[in-house]
Amino acid sequence: MMAGTPRNRLEPTSSGALAAPCIVSNIDISSNSSAAFSLTRYRYPSSQQASFSYLDQRLRPLVAILLLVVLLCGCATQRYITTRSIPFNPLASQLDLSSSKGPQASGRTIGLLRKYDLLPTYQADIRKCLSEVQKLSEVEPEAEIIYAISELAYILGVKSKRQGNEPDALDMFGVAVSHAYLYLFSPRLDAIRNPYDPRFRGACDLYNESLEETLRLVQNKGELKPGGSYRFQVGEKSHLVRSVVLGPWRSSDFDRFEFCSTFEVEGLPNPNVTYGLGVPLVAVRKRSDNATGDEKFYPNGLSFAVTALLRVVDDQASPHADAAHRHTCILEFHDPLTSSDISMANRLVPLQVDLATPLAYFLNSPQFQEQSNSTLGFLYPNQSQNRRGIYMLEPFDKNRIPVLMVHGLMSSPVTWMPMFNDLRSFPELRKNYQFWFYQYPSGQPFWASADQLRSDLTDLRMQFDPNQQMPALDQMVLVGHSMGGLVSRMQTLHSGDEFWRILSEHPFEELKADTAAKKHLERMLFFEPNRSIQRVITIGTPHQGSSYANDYTRWLGRKFIELPTAMVDAGNSLVRQNPNFFRDTDLLTTQTAIDSLSPSSPIFHAMERAPKAPWTKYHNIVGTIPKQGIYGRISAGSDGVVELASAKMKIAESEIVIEAEHQTIHRTPRAILEVRRILKEHLDTIRGETRYATRDGSSQSTNSTPSSSDAGTSYSGTRKITTNTVEQDAKTLSPPAPSSGATSTTSTLQR
Repeated sequence: MMAGTPRNRLEPTSSGALAAPCIVSNIDISSNSSAAFSLTRYRYPSSQQASFSYLDQRLRPLVAILLLVVLLCGCATQRYITTRSIPFNPLASQLDLSSSKGPQASGRTIGLLRKYDLLPTYQADIRKCLSEVQKLSEVEPEAEIIYAISELAYILGVKSKRQGNEPDALDMFGVAVSHAYLYLFSPRLDAIRNPYDPRFRGACDLYNESLEETLRLVQNKGELKPGGSYRFQVGEKSHLVRSVVLGPWRSSDFDRFEFCSTFEVEGLPNPNVTYGLGVPLVAVRKRSDNATGDEKFYPNGLSFAVTALLRVVDDQASPHADAAHRHTCILEFHDPLTSSDISMANRLVPLQVDLATPLAYFLNSPQFQEQSNSTLGFLYPNQSQNRRGIYMLEPFDKNRIPVLMVHGLMSSPVTWMPMFNDLRSFPELRKNYQFWFYQYPSGQPFWASADQLRSDLTDLRMQFDPNQQMPALDQMVLVGHSMGGLVSRMQTLHSGDEFWRILSEHPFEELKADTAAKKHLERMLFFEPNRSIQRVITIGTPHQGSSYANDYTRWLGRKFIELPTAMVDAGNSLVRQNPNFFRDTDLLTTQTAIDSLSPSSPIFHAMERAPKAPWTKYHNIVGTIPKQGIYGRISAGSDGVVELASAKMKIAESEIVIEAEHQTIHRTPRAILEVRRILKEHLDTIRGETRYATRDGSSQSTNSTPSSSDAGTSYSGTRKITTNTVEQDAKTLSPPAPSSGATSTTSTLQR
């Protein structure tokens, strides 16, 4: 392209944006997602005052060609992670690790050696110096001496590793990590340990880095596996280390480990690191051959966060366990989502946690990128049906409230990862919520996807809670972006015959069809709201459709989107068997997702008329483009795809308007903070109902909500629902009924 050419971009995103007719002078394929596209309109020079509607009509053929080229060619894959040339090490500067003369002892350790007249020994022979300092610690068990032992042993370990002497390196790193542990936790040092001394954080770094180097050497031998015991032979001495897995993951779930320090995250804005003790690891999950049970809810290529911690068993003893200062230890693998603080030597200690790197590693995996290909889901819904489903990135937890995130058009669960990563950084949210993601073929009409989600939610409940005895599952929150907001809203509607009347004026009973086809159509058009869904958050959702789903884009969609064969065949069969029975046969045979989003689609009127579940609260986030520049003036009153009037929601409990484009609104800090606010409000509401139920002592319903751990109260499940003015059919709806067989199921909300 020529320099200075106006840039109108056809960008791949994870957003689910609809394509808008526009002038395009340059195509820029970015790497925001694996396969979704949005069309940004032409930025007219200020001198031009052309009518956009006129250009819209004149330039549709060009838009069609460009959109077709991009869809057929695919787009660049987002890279979420890169490998560092040298793993990150907080001791690098302090110990001069990268210098040709390094590693060298820190200035304070040099000062201590000088004080005890050991500096000449250090300069001549570090190993002999370490031995002298160990002897000194037996006479004077000072904290600074224990620290010096750890630092000198670490330096010797680094030198031995560089020389290829792995057994000696393993031994020295073991001495370093155990003495750093003793500096931090030995009761004998409690009276003289100073947590304000920079050495205290230095001891944490020595502990973490010595343990990481130890684990790297063990991994090189192919022996880093959780749940077993390790015996290391160093000279004539044998070391025994037991390993245990603490958390919901099982030993059989681990395929291999990677070290977080090896990688640098690129695709997630929030590093999501908590400082403490331990080695953050990427645990790559081993996929089970059994495709039933829990396995179907885990995506391909899944990896998750683990923190490795070495606990010295005999820390109550003197600062040395034997003449060589070696100690018996337990290697623990912690799930930081289960517990970010642990007890060590009667102290509550924060784990060193890295949640972003394992997530980025997972998003970068070829297996997941293939599975979450949103282009396939948009253009070939039939081929991608087997990839449809609710996905979990961590084990199911009966005590945490599900938050189900639903993507939009030409998108996939990848689009939610920045929000997911940010929300997990808030301890209260990750302790009380579990985040799930829905993937579906976005090229089919959104009401078909809504029907599939109903079925998938039912199957999930039957899988984990067939007797409906898990109260947390009855506090579910749905979050939908763009078309995903419509799919989510339809889970909370009572259909009556509103949706059937779109198709026909005849009674449904008069429909001629085989049993299977008739039952499928009935399930899609006649449904009840899901009683477990308490809140729905819609973001950039076209509640009244989008004008970008116009005649031309609809024609384009019908040309290139291959609808599910079974859906089309069943529709054609119904039309043949029932001549002059349907108002609009296209709804059964040729409607794509783009058709379903047209403002003229009768589905939106049916959704407005259908009664809403009185127990569900709606929240809405609307985007708008600032009226700055030509693009801002062209897009005035919209987010670039959805008009402001369509994005607004009259029945919303809360609604905010933020400056953001359609394809990125759900990844903006303001939108993420609003979702966080709503989730916190949801927790506060549940805690309030807990206190209300405890004081009131009224009749109980097992739509029971978890109780607040700090409130000190128990809860059996009374819900107080206020029903305001609702449509006439809403009178048939009632609050969630008691679950069969449930007694006093109680779970705990945590602060």
